[in-house]
Amino acid sequence: MSTPPPATAASSAARAATEAAEAAAPSLAALPLPARASLLRGLSQALGANDAHLASVAEDETRLGVERLKGEIRRTRVQLEMFADAVEDGSFLDAVIDHADPSAQPAPRPDIRRMLVPLGPVAVFSASNFPFAFSVLGGDTASALTAGCPVVVKAHQGHPRLSDLTAELAADVLPEGVLTLVHGRETGRALVTDPAIRAAGFTGSTAGGRALFDLATGRPDPIPFYGELGSLNPVVVTPAACAARGADIVREYAASATLGQGQFCTKPGLLFLPTGHGLDDALRGEYVSRPPAPLLGDWIANAYRTTLTALATHPAVRPLHNPPHPAEPRYATPALLTTTAEALRTSPELLEECFGPASLVVTYTTHEDVLETLRALPAGLTATIHGDEAEDEDLFHTLTSALRTGRLIWNGWPTGVAITAAMHHGGPWPATTSPLHTSVGTRAITRWLRPIAYQNTPDAFLPPPLQQGNPWDIPREVNLPS
Repeated sequence: MSTPPPATAASSAARAATEAAEAAAPSLAALPLPARASLLRGLSQALGANDAHLASVAEDETRLGVERLKGEIRRTRVQLEMFADAVEDGSFLDAVIDHADPSAQPAPRPDIRRMLVPLGPVAVFSASNFPFAFSVLGGDTASALTAGCPVVVKAHQGHPRLSDLTAELAADVLPEGVLTLVHGRETGRALVTDPAIRAAGFTGSTAGGRALFDLATGRPDPIPFYGELGSLNPVVVTPAACAARGADIVREYAASATLGQGQFCTKPGLLFLPTGHGLDDALRGEYVSRPPAPLLGDWIANAYRTTLTALATHPAVRPLHNPPHPAEPRYATPALLTTTAEALRTSPELLEECFGPASLVVTYTTHEDVLETLRALPAGLTATIHGDEAEDEDLFHTLTSALRTGRLIWNGWPTGVAITAAMHHGGPWPATTSPLHTSVGTRAITRWLRPIAYQNTPDAFLPPPLQQGNPWDIPREVNLPS
């Protein structure tokens, strides 16, 4: 028997996974909230009980450092526990009850009860740069399980063995079909077009995310595609802040921009400084002190070298620190280039994200110069302003009016995304494909839910959150008859 071509094998693998998820969907959706929360806590415990082995396998594949990886495991466990708390609270169901009112004007009002229900099986695409927090049991998976949706995870090519190991641990906790794992780019494409999949989440490149987004929206029955893509994450330093603490800002910027070898989606890639800032030597010193280190894989290293070379050789760009590429193919050395705000506006090719430990310093002459340039930037996940509270209030409001971003940071740094209910990790295109939503924090759950309203439905027929006795004991908004 001959081996089927890749597309057929990919379709078969996707179909087997989605069939399992489809079979598991009704029972997961009906699972009482305490039992659903228990599954999430069980996943957290499984990660904790195996953290040393998981970190070792992850280090072998990603070279991110064992301590960093153990910290990411802890972050992932905290995330799972946060979603378990959200399940037990039940507010995410957004239950609203309007009792019937025969005397309502202009017409009698029927009994209307509304809540959010799971979409059904969803596909999740793992990210390379966070092999735990944005991978098999990362935020997309955890929020989808919280919503009551089975998940089919497409493993990332950068850590396949870790993905298999994590999925095996999850299989000991979750009912059959609630979480399945597939490998391969073509299988991922087949997932997005499989009729059983009702939504998809993705973290990765703009090109890859756009291709999958087009598949998702081009289906006969289009589905939501929540893609987190590229971002330049500009940092603007006002003249007042530059004069008062320029050296500190430079040191902290370098630490943020090279954290994890610059492989964070929130890496600050543009540093706006006033002309004549006098910080070139300090900036150069910060980057010279940082040695070469490995990137996540050869594919990232190759893209980094290509993009950096194009930027460094641009006629409007001057290198501050751009040493030769290391001999080791997977390694990269932090690099720092500089240009002007005017050049950035007139040379859109300089706005290509350089994923890795490289940054571009942009000098500006006036407030209007920097404002005009900020308006020309593509929207991003974050934007940061370093200013002086006593002097820069008006400038702050002026700058923020020009920034299109999902998270605005004042006198801080974008790397390190807090796991809180208020966090918004998203933004307008090209930061994401869906600017209303976040992939971090409890509001991430809403991506995998849809509303349904029941009118004049007998109490026994209603789902438990909408029944008169509220057997799940969840918060509800109730409007009593007038």
